[in-house]
Amino acid sequence: MNLAVPDIRLAHPDDAAVIAAMSRDYIELGLGWSWTPCRVLRSIADRSCNVAVLAEPDGLIGFGIMRYDDEIAHLALLAVRPQYRNQGLGRRLMVWLESPAVVAGIGTIRLEARADNPEAIGFYKRCGYRTSGVVTGYYEGMMDAVQLEKSLRVAEALG
Repeated sequence: MNLAVPDIRLAHPDDAAVIAAMSRDYIELGLGWSWTPCRVLRSIADRSCNVAVLAEPDGLIGFGIMRYDDEIAHLALLAVRPQYRNQGLGRRLMVWLESPAVVAGIGTIRLEARADNPEAIGFYKRCGYRTSGVVTGYYEGMMDAVQLEKSLRVAEALG
């Protein structure tokens, strides 16, 4: 493992295949593959999205996709390769993706996490997100989702 802190940058179109494969392997495992390279490319090209990557000279080690609307931002995906987890990299990605929402005056960020992934749910809670609901069968009718959200206005008042 590299001790240097990897850079965070916006994804390039040539990153789409790696991001899609990471989604398939780390997020969508056991489900159909919905975040294909074409779908990731659409997000990279979408002006209302940021697709951020953690990059090292040897390749990508993490990524996040956030969509920004007028009042709410939605984290669509976030993943860090297993060997790089628990080093603060996911939290750095979250802060990077949340920053434009704060600057834009967006009040809330929402996301869904697989109900069978307590590590991810715990991670988001440590980042200041609170459970707001559960959606039965959210993932292809096979897997429930835990909905989480974070009020940025509360975060600003506390910070």
